Amino acid sequence: MTAARETSMSTSEPHKHDHDHHHDHSHGVAPDANKKYLTIALLLLLGFMAVEVVVGMLAKSLALISDAGHMLTDVGSIGLALVAMRLAKRPASGSYTFGLKRVEILSAQANGLTLLLLSVWFIVEAIRRLIDPPVVEGLLVTVIAVIGIGVNLLAVWAMSKANRQSLNVEGSFQHILTDLYAFIATAIAGGIIWWTGWNRVDSIAALVVAGLMLKAGIGLVRESGRIFLEAAPRGLDPVTIAEAIRALPAVTRLDDLHVWEVTSGMPALSGHIYVNHDIDCHDVRRAVEAMLHDRFKITHTTLQTDHGATDESASAAGCSFASTGGAH
Repeated sequence: MTAARETSMSTSEPHKHDHDHHHDHSHGVAPDANKKYLTIALLLLLGFMAVEVVVGMLAKSLALISDAGHMLTDVGSIGLALVAMRLAKRPASGSYTFGLKRVEILSAQANGLTLLLLSVWFIVEAIRRLIDPPVVEGLLVTVIAVIGIGVNLLAVWAMSKANRQSLNVEGSFQHILTDLYAFIATAIAGGIIWWTGWNRVDSIAALVVAGLMLKAGIGLVRESGRIFLEAAPRGLDPVTIAEAIRALPAVTRLDDLHVWEVTSGMPALSGHIYVNHDIDCHDVRRAVEAMLHDRFKITHTTLQTDHGATDESASAAGCSFASTGGAH
């Protein structure tokens, strides 16, 4: 990926300073690292989903149909994740200076919104069926749900091998994990109907499924929304980072600190640092980059460094430049 470089010249310093770049080619999640595991899960779910739709309609079970609907979103989410991985793999070009890495976050948000919309529909339908429950084939529901548990366990195992640091992969994993819980609830409901004939338990199981979908959907929308709003990544407190930079002996002032996340596992930072007049700006910048890397695991940084006094009215002088560090 090509990172933008900028050079800032102080009005009081006529000489341009060459500057180093701190490179790290390991940050972020490799876009195609999890393709095999997602493909395995996709094939497992796609095959079983078709069976479940047919059986759910024959058995008149909303719990099974809701499971099938959720499984459809599983298939869609994995397919979308695979497309997002392919797009994110493309190198930066033209006006897309970060490439298409954030497509993976779009995929995660689409998965979250789909879960939310489906959960609302299933809640409404389950309440309607609680009032007027249809006759449900409990034995058939139980058998299909038990098979579904096995299929989803295999899919969860495959997805657990993937790198879930990627919000895109995590979104697909949450879909499948929620589906596993849903099948367990459906199997229990089918068993109760089979033994007691209490058909309303099917709608109760559907409400449980909808609740799980709602919880997973809210989490995905919230986390992807944080990235789109360029909030600091979880676990990285800008106040703590600012204090750590200011604690370095040569730093006299820190302005315009920004900490955000380009995509999952790719935190970025920019800031304007002032140092003592008798200190080499290059040395300070390298010290700050090393501290950010070692203490906060931030490798993509853009730091502008100036000589300047501690008071706000003092003007900067000399050694004015911006240094961009990170993978390219």
